[in-house]
Amino acid sequence: MNQASKAWWHSATFVIIAGCSIALVGFGIRSVLGLFLEPMTQANNWSRETYSIAMAIQNLLWGIGLPIAGILVDKYGPRWVLMFGALAYFFGLWGMGNAQSSGVLHITGGLLAGTGVAFTAFTLMLATMVKVVGPQKRSMVLGLGTAAGSLGQVLFSPITQGLISQFGWHSALIILASLTLTIIPLAFILPNIRSDDMASNDVQQSLAQAVYEALQHRGYMLLTVGFFVCGFHVAFITVHMPAYVKDLGLGPQVGAICLSLIGLFNLAGSLLSGAAGQRYSKKMGLATIYFARAIAIFVLIIMPKTALTMYVFASVMGLLWLSTVPLTTGIVAQVFGVRYMATLFGIVFLSHQLGSFSGIWLGGWLYDHHGNYDLMWWAGIVLGILAALLHLPINEKPLAKLGAVST
Repeated sequence: MNQASKAWWHSATFVIIAGCSIALVGFGIRSVLGLFLEPMTQANNWSRETYSIAMAIQNLLWGIGLPIAGILVDKYGPRWVLMFGALAYFFGLWGMGNAQSSGVLHITGGLLAGTGVAFTAFTLMLATMVKVVGPQKRSMVLGLGTAAGSLGQVLFSPITQGLISQFGWHSALIILASLTLTIIPLAFILPNIRSDDMASNDVQQSLAQAVYEALQHRGYMLLTVGFFVCGFHVAFITVHMPAYVKDLGLGPQVGAICLSLIGLFNLAGSLLSGAAGQRYSKKMGLATIYFARAIAIFVLIIMPKTALTMYVFASVMGLLWLSTVPLTTGIVAQVFGVRYMATLFGIVFLSHQLGSFSGIWLGGWLYDHHGNYDLMWWAGIVLGILAALLHLPINEKPLAKLGAVST
């Protein structure tokens, strides 16, 4: 770390607190946008596919933008990247709230908000946080940062539903847009660590060389393909769960509670995943998570659709939600080191967001054409099993140049 980064507020404790706070706000707001699907489509006489396309574009831009944001963070540090992201996030949500046509919705809620989400992503925080702790604490810090994003979902789900009920969806969305600006002062707490600042602690290698090396690694490619399924699962459920619950004849509060339960149980899932990744095989943990997701969805399909069933499903899915992230990022750091982690994980995450785009858009398209989400649930089962199998051949050993460094 350079000298400018040694101020007392750049200590590991303050960096982790600031990083977790940014993750809480950024991910928490993004995770509740599904609550606006039903009221916005009704108010504007849009189809669910119209709103789904906007959210799908948002997730796609998140995926495309994150590798770019990762490159900028690795090259210049996180501070200005986060500030730009917060402004894009704000204007995207504000414009989304005032959109009068589907085209404007897709530009603001899709392109602009998606860019904002990418440039404030909690995964950028993970890459920053692991650089201020030793290898023995990395997996646990990755779990902590992921759990912070989950806490945002826990808090923002009931708050947002309350705002919608009390003030209407438009005012609720503008309030959320304003909250994204809190990321700007938090960004100044983070040390502006660049990859060059770590050159003395890592093998000399350019960014291009690191990316080429990763793309030649079979395990990295399997990890990238498998993460597509994670995005497919979580994005479909995040956006369509509230509407799905209402279609079952249950109240809108049930959908909001489901999102909160997912976030609440994801706190435990993320922390447990981080702790497990410190001691056990990360690839086996990922295979177990994906297979368990397939089982959970199958049980949902065959069970009576009551509020209790939905709460149990949300709780189980919450345990399996972002618990993939500490293990996936952990494998990247373990195999390739942390110097270019933001960039290398950004590429893996692009696959995740392609899955998110597919899950959100396909969910809306199938609903508009078939009147239900049944095929989406079955697709989730098949993909979960495939993802579990894909992770088994991954080689988790660090590259020879890194020696026996453990994460």
